[in-house]
Amino acid sequence: MISIRKPKIGLLGLMHGLYDKSQPDLPAQQEAFARELADRLKDVADVDFPGAAKDRVLIEKYVKSFNEKECDGIMVVNLLYSPGMRVVQAFQKNTLPLLLANVQPLPGVTGEWNWRLLTTNQGIHGIQDTANMIVRAGIRPAIITEDWKSGAFKSFFEDWALAACALQRLKGMKVALFGRMHDMGDILGDDAAFYRKLGLEVDHESIGAVYRTMEALSAKEIDRQVEEDRKNFAVDPRLPAESHRYAAALQLGFEKFMNEKGYVGFSAFFDIFKEDGRFKQLPILGASNLLAKGFGYAAEGDSNVLALTVIGHMLAGNPHFTEMYSLDFARDAALMSHMGEGNWKIARKDRPIRLIDRFLDIGERDNPPTPVYSAQPGRATLVSLVAVEGEQYRLVVSKGTILDSEEIPGIPMNYSFFKPDAGIRRSMDAWLEYGGTHHQVLFLGDQARRFKLLCGLARIEYVEA
Repeated sequence: MISIRKPKIGLLGLMHGLYDKSQPDLPAQQEAFARELADRLKDVADVDFPGAAKDRVLIEKYVKSFNEKECDGIMVVNLLYSPGMRVVQAFQKNTLPLLLANVQPLPGVTGEWNWRLLTTNQGIHGIQDTANMIVRAGIRPAIITEDWKSGAFKSFFEDWALAACALQRLKGMKVALFGRMHDMGDILGDDAAFYRKLGLEVDHESIGAVYRTMEALSAKEIDRQVEEDRKNFAVDPRLPAESHRYAAALQLGFEKFMNEKGYVGFSAFFDIFKEDGRFKQLPILGASNLLAKGFGYAAEGDSNVLALTVIGHMLAGNPHFTEMYSLDFARDAALMSHMGEGNWKIARKDRPIRLIDRFLDIGERDNPPTPVYSAQPGRATLVSLVAVEGEQYRLVVSKGTILDSEEIPGIPMNYSFFKPDAGIRRSMDAWLEYGGTHHQVLFLGDQARRFKLLCGLARIEYVEA
């Protein structure tokens, strides 16, 4: 299971060693500033400050140490002036994301300004030198110029740190595919390029292994999952008990299979359940519960969107797999839904989540128990990963609002109305122009900056629609 983890960030505090001779009290004062900065950020990240890096040897030592400690990224701060050439070799060997934090102890110049205050607040020309060297070396760090005591600085730092952490964690993860839908083009790409780009391993597995895991379940295990569903959902009395128990067993089959083999998510093409012949249902309830528990999920063998749900658990929390079913020009919105899978953790708080006996003709299996709900009204972010060519990827992002809409009794699955900030006409024109995919991931809240920072770290094109 995946969740947001507190990032670990190395703080590289730069200053020239000459200050030890010319103004020997200043280095200790500026190191104290660095520790105060680290302390201010401690609730969003564990910040490791080993001391001021006063020459090339120390810079290379600290950068190497941050890499060996498996930090998620490095924040660079010019505590005093430091020549930019000193960082080049260290950063050419570095594998961690970089953030240039253009900050200084005091936020402004006053009438009491003097030579000492000029010296201790002169980081700007040092970090300009540093940035020049980094950029000329072909390195593209994230950059923030802000008052370090402001909420804006802390918010940006948190977003960057989570993006850096997600990218580092992704390189050690793998997901399982159980078939791919035939002729569905926008879910395809170069699997080897995908691995090189994101570091997420995608393995093609046999659905028979899930069936064998199901067969080995005990009645008590299934009972516990059914009872858990009854706590989370308003179960329709017309839902047959055996149908519910089978859906619970199917969920546990996937869950235990993934835990045993180290997978953090899965995607399955619905026809494989029919072709195998042993499965009675599609895993609609199981996919929904597993998304809510912290696993990645996408339908129809879509590894691109599957990756977005995995990233979403680490970057923003509670990713919701969905697609645009219909446009509603009167609402200036799109009706979002799919076959019934989705993350019910995003459901609105003022209505119960119903679990119904739902007829589904896709897949030619028995009725799958299906959660019915709408997303919590308010700000939301919709994302799509486009495999353009080779290692060239594009993230299409739409910022908007989940509308406070009425219940529609005839829709037998989760549904919500998403209104893009740009308006549905302009947004969809851009979505199509950029090649945005028909599967998407929805997040509550404005998560765009975190994804934009992630794209910067991973060299993925970022566009908004």
